[in-house]
Amino acid sequence: MNNIINNAIETVLPYIISVLEIMGILIVAFSGVRAFMQYIGNTFFKKHYDLQFLFATGLATALEFKMAAEILKTVLIREMSELIMLGAIIILRALVTILLRFKIRGAKAKRTFLEEIGKSKEK
Repeated sequence: MNNIINNAIETVLPYIISVLEIMGILIVAFSGVRAFMQYIGNTFFKKHYDLQFLFATGLATALEFKMAAEILKTVLIREMSELIMLGAIIILRALVTILLRFKIRGAKAKRTFLEEIGKSKEK
């Protein structure tokens, strides 16, 4: 029974990991294209899109999908060297996610501040 479950996990898990990684890649690509289009709008058409907030949010979401895939990979690890490498990748991605969250928080604060200034000028 245990062998059947292990075989099922080893068969199905790589597909789930691949799907999660593809989702992360697609989110990065979509976020990059969207940020570039908004950059064009800001630069040439005097729009006021909040590029940093939107792009950082997309990247942070993509990293969450990639980290989920990395966590699932721990089930398939057979050697200590693979575990060390995977642990290092997870730590690096977690640090990048934390940095992006700080950037998002700062962009939100900046946006709120600018909105309040805009409201005070209207009065």
